Amino acid sequence: MTVTTPAMRVGDLMTADPITIGPDASASEAEALLKTYRVSGLPVVERKQLIGVISQSDLMVARSSEMIGAAWDRMRVRHLMTTPAVTVHAGATVAMAARQLLLRHIHRLVVTDDAGNPVGVVTPLDLLRSFLDDPDAAA
Repeated sequence: MTVTTPAMRVGDLMTADPITIGPDASASEAEALLKTYRVSGLPVVERKQLIGVISQSDLMVARSSEMIGAAWDRMRVRHLMTTPAVTVHAGATVAMAARQLLLRHIHRLVVTDDAGNPVGVVTPLDLLRSFLDDPDAAA
């Protein structure tokens, strides 16, 4: 069994090269990317800078609003995203990332490099995988 050690870093567990979206993309485009890539959230990047995150939850809440739903064709990611994005450095400990997820009641952290560029995403599922020898093996 692999045991998460104090030396294990977020960069060891993250999903690298996240699918990103721009703030001027349509809400429908964000929905399509989430579905196509089977992810629950997308970092929002403008001119290589992380400016927010859009999640399935953001889109579901927006769609359920009568006013927003009526204007869905005009909705852009910038109107619906959560900002600022909650980030963690790739060199941070797994324990620190887990604490952030728990304390903030969120489902993803955008992982950044030394320059603040998004290089990955870490989720609770990524943290759970760290406890398994072979995360792809059947139980």
